[in-house]
Amino acid sequence: MKFKFIDDHRSTFRVEKMCSVLGVSRSGYYKWRTTPPSERKKRREALAKEVETEYLESDRNYGSPKITEELRKKGFKVAVKTVGRIMKKMGLRSQAIGKFKVQTTDSNHSHPIAPNWLNQHFDVCTRPNQVWVTDITYIHTRQGNLYLASVLDLFTRKIVGWQLGNRMTVELTLDA
Repeated sequence: MKFKFIDDHRSTFRVEKMCSVLGVSRSGYYKWRTTPPSERKKRREALAKEVETEYLESDRNYGSPKITEELRKKGFKVAVKTVGRIMKKMGLRSQAIGKFKVQTTDSNHSHPIAPNWLNQHFDVCTRPNQVWVTDITYIHTRQGNLYLASVLDLFTRKIVGWQLGNRMTVELTLDA
């Protein structure tokens, strides 16, 4: 670390002065400069590049356990702690994403509540188009969540109308 600092600043300050201030020998610095990196260091640098690649490919979401799993699939023999240390040194942190919670019903409002005409008796129909029921649900896709509003005829048990939308709005249900 000290030798790296000296190497980075040798055009600004004299090498012997920096060695003296940092408490290292000049011969040690010059030996460090001429010694090629060890196999261990080369492996560690290659592993660090792979860790960064996996991290970026996961949109900065994966932590050390998941990155370790991906690296093992690629044939690397590596421990979770090692990947964690590398990530910490490189300043890489996973971005924990909370679970998406869809709220399809909001009961805390001052609007009038529609009466429950059926009261859980779904066999009141004697012909088609006498009673329709509706529902809203969401579908999780790779692009995000979509809301599905559907209208069902209770007699035929067939969907009379439906509509998909990005947001749960009054228009979505009316279009269905």
